[in-house]
Amino acid sequence: MALSDQLIFVAGTLFLLSILATAFTPRLGVPLLLVFLIVGLAAGEDGPGGIRFDDYPLANLAGTAALAVILFDGGMRTPLANFRVGLWPALSLATVGVLVTTACVGALAAWVLHLSWAQGALIGAIVGSTDAAAVFSLLHTSAVRLNQRVTAVLEIESGSNDPMAVMLTLALIAYLQAPEQYTAGVAALFFLRQMGVGLAVGLGGGGLLAWMLRKLELSESLYPLLALSGGFLIFGGAALLGGSGFLAAYLAGLVLGNRPLRAQAAIRRFHDGIAWLAQIGMFLILGLLATPSRVLPWALPGLLIAAGLILVARPLGVALSLAPFRLPWREQAFIAWVGLRGSVPMVLATFPLLAGLPQALLFFDIAFFIVLVSLVVQGWSVAPMARLLGLDMPATGSRVRRIEVDLPGSSGYEIVSYRIGASSALVGRKPKDLPIGDASRIVSLSRGGRLLPYREWNVLQVGDYVSLLAAAAELPQLDAVFSARRVAGGPEEQRYFGEFALRGDARIDDLAAAYGLEIPAAARGQTLAEFFARYMSRPVVGDRLRLGETELVVRRMEGERIVELGLRLPHEAA
Repeated sequence: MALSDQLIFVAGTLFLLSILATAFTPRLGVPLLLVFLIVGLAAGEDGPGGIRFDDYPLANLAGTAALAVILFDGGMRTPLANFRVGLWPALSLATVGVLVTTACVGALAAWVLHLSWAQGALIGAIVGSTDAAAVFSLLHTSAVRLNQRVTAVLEIESGSNDPMAVMLTLALIAYLQAPEQYTAGVAALFFLRQMGVGLAVGLGGGGLLAWMLRKLELSESLYPLLALSGGFLIFGGAALLGGSGFLAAYLAGLVLGNRPLRAQAAIRRFHDGIAWLAQIGMFLILGLLATPSRVLPWALPGLLIAAGLILVARPLGVALSLAPFRLPWREQAFIAWVGLRGSVPMVLATFPLLAGLPQALLFFDIAFFIVLVSLVVQGWSVAPMARLLGLDMPATGSRVRRIEVDLPGSSGYEIVSYRIGASSALVGRKPKDLPIGDASRIVSLSRGGRLLPYREWNVLQVGDYVSLLAAAAELPQLDAVFSARRVAGGPEEQRYFGEFALRGDARIDDLAAAYGLEIPAAARGQTLAEFFARYMSRPVVGDRLRLGETELVVRRMEGERIVELGLRLPHEAA
């Protein structure tokens, strides 16, 4: 059998095992990326597979390309609406947070491993950023439901802090290679160039690529390939000009994901699959590259450094970064805990090996151990931690499916389906009387597993599925229409939002009089929405405000306006 045949067989086997594992591991709460890493370890020289792989340049190339794909796809999946509530906190975490984490972990690593301050700081920089692949995978496959602000902060941070970690790692490697020549001025110029060029190429290249995807007449199957090749071109172009290719790829994806494009549905589906392929391939290769028998002697120092990162450095970085933004302490605690380390530290750990630094193998082994601890401890406990902190929101919407469609001569349309629940306010109403916008059309009504012909639509019943062709901009209005309830929600929803629903334009004075609450004199005459906005400048669904012994909880919003709140009575708020 030829070597090429063996390699193809082995690669197919490893990918198949990794994909099959995704069918049952989420039910056990196991992070998928940990499964991919374990499959790679099992195939490696210390595992049953016995494959010896120590090609660090190839691993670096594969990891870098995979990260470019993951960040590009992550940018496409991030709606600009998330930037309203999460941009500045996330950028603070991506800069100040990474610096604080690097300094704390670096000091601890230098002390535990008896290294110089620069070598310790290099370990801190390698593990200083959260991992985009790990965070994106966790947020999109976990059973936990978080509010928009926490999700936005974690997604934007994980996509934007990788460039900072890369820059710190490269700067420290350059310093260790020539400490006399690498001055503070050289370092500042390097950082400015990386950020400036990455920003310009990412936004400019993303805009040009979006224009090409709108204007060029191609076969539909070529549009996803054009987007992917454009993402690689933007990454490589930024890097060749001395900028951050990772930042450029993320920003280009962000531009593409928030512009109307030809074959947009096909592009998203293709890149979703490619991103999964990149994640699986990257963790398999890094699992093959790691050697547990070599890492084992460093287990105790690695465990100490990992504990310092998880319990001290990350929480301190989060607290200092988010101090100006007045985020609720529960959200800060959760963000501090979900600082997962994944493939990025292991890819960065190959840089010292490629540069030929002394102790480079130690840096890689310590980074691998920290990643393993992070995925096991933090990745496994995300959902329990969200429930413990009261951040796991109930599912309040009735939307069950959303599929993008490409219509000839137009873009930005989707087929969206809703289920009519027992408490829905739409039960008994005729489909033609629903208050939906002009850009939406009901295309089907299913009942009891049967697609009803139009003449049998009559009135909506409990358990019906209504599918509509709608413009993406109409989805918030449709969600509000189909989420409207004629009776209170289920027990889980009542526990979170309270037993009573209040209109946002109701008067705070009336609420205070009804429940004997004391309110500030300046708040008299205000609506509940105005009163809430006094204490929370950018509210999202799920935000809470204690009022005496009761709590107000944001239940529904339209844009930036609060339209409905829940009232939690004293026994619930306690």
